[in-house]
Amino acid sequence: MVGQQEANEMVRGEGIVKRFGHLTVLNGIHFQVKRGQVVVIIGPSGSGKTTLLRCINHLEKIDSGRIYVDGQLVGYREVNGKLLEDSEANIARMRSQIGFVFQRFNLFSHKTALENVMEAPIYVLHEPRNVVRERALANLEKVGLADKANAYPRQLSGGQQQRVAIARALAMKPKLMLFDEATSALDPELVGEVLKVMRQLAEEGMTMVVVTHEMHFAREVADHVIFMDKAQIVEEGPPEQIFGNPQNERTRDFLRRID
Repeated sequence: MVGQQEANEMVRGEGIVKRFGHLTVLNGIHFQVKRGQVVVIIGPSGSGKTTLLRCINHLEKIDSGRIYVDGQLVGYREVNGKLLEDSEANIARMRSQIGFVFQRFNLFSHKTALENVMEAPIYVLHEPRNVVRERALANLEKVGLADKANAYPRQLSGGQQQRVAIARALAMKPKLMLFDEATSALDPELVGEVLKVMRQLAEEGMTMVVVTHEMHFAREVADHVIFMDKAQIVEEGPPEQIFGNPQNERTRDFLRRID
């Protein structure tokens, strides 16, 4: 029988360690994301934020520890108490349920906005084209780009391209959305339009893990804030605590510098 805590949990990380050669970038990370929760990860560059995000959907393989999404072990299967790498098919199936929005938009330049959004549901989920097209148009409307369905990426601003990327992730009907500094490649005046879409998703109850330098967004939208530094979680809690009364000197120093 699944306990109430587990049933309410979308992501759980236990003792995650990740190394690149001799460099440890995640050092015994424990964290939890509840269903419908927006968890924002902040911290200086090089603290391990993006690596942690990439480990959640096994874009990076962890060296030890465990990550569960919706109760399922990510990237591995347990056999007689040992972890073995899961099959490519199982990893791909789990990834298809997790939307990932990168810093760079990675749109197909030779396809229209609508075609970019339709691509994965047709070729990964093997859904009928007419069903996918209808949902893709609805997703473009959700991100405020219904009038740009037939535009190519070169005809769109950076903010519009990133909103197409969000629509593309939503087209897979994900149970979880990951955002890796989704506004960092944008001109300052375009940041707001992307954050507006992310706010809307949060209000609709989408479970989200967001790595960002946008502290105003973190204060306003996050249910829970994680501050990372030097491969570890230094402090975490509700935004009013982290921003209003941080307990750790390193957190206080970081927030002083960025303010």
